[in-house]
Amino acid sequence: MYNNEQYPSRLLQDAVEAISSLPGVGSRSALRLALHLLKQPSENIHRFASAIDRLADEVRYCKSCMMISDTDTCAICADKSRDHNQICVVENVRDVMSIEATGQYHGVYHVLGGIISPINGIAPSDLTIRQLVERVDSGKEIILALPGDVEGETTAFYIYRQIESLGCKVSTLARGLGFGDNLEYADSLTLGRSILGRQPFKPQQ
Repeated sequence: MYNNEQYPSRLLQDAVEAISSLPGVGSRSALRLALHLLKQPSENIHRFASAIDRLADEVRYCKSCMMISDTDTCAICADKSRDHNQICVVENVRDVMSIEATGQYHGVYHVLGGIISPINGIAPSDLTIRQLVERVDSGKEIILALPGDVEGETTAFYIYRQIESLGCKVSTLARGLGFGDNLEYADSLTLGRSILGRQPFKPQQ
């Protein structure tokens, strides 16, 4: 009988350890996935491994909005039909995907790559705030679509302080979203209404 630290194959153990390094995947789930892969035709496994290799080696980040892209400029930034005077500032790539799924927003984005979190060692310099400031001018509307928790509000306030003198309009999502809600967990209808009903940003005193 094999316990949690003994495997019949070193190769299987290496695969389980690699899979279990993913967030939310424990060793039991990783073992089940590895054994499932072994049942697949070898070409399926090679296709899976190739996709991961290409993700690591070939993925790019849009030079304008920092969104994941296959090219230097993502499809949204390259789309001339989008309103490039509206920049929706989000925490991560999944937030872009959530907002796009609503079909209610037709501007462009800026992906921060996180939010300010001293507890987790994330400072403003770790985010793409400087790149955002470089995109701002008096003709732009900056929509702060950040989490409604303390860290999200702190990040929004910091960004507001960086751009308030640049003459742009700064707005935030209508609070159809509850305090502490993340965009990726909001349903499309609620999120869409929050975008359409956005309000001027008012920093908390």
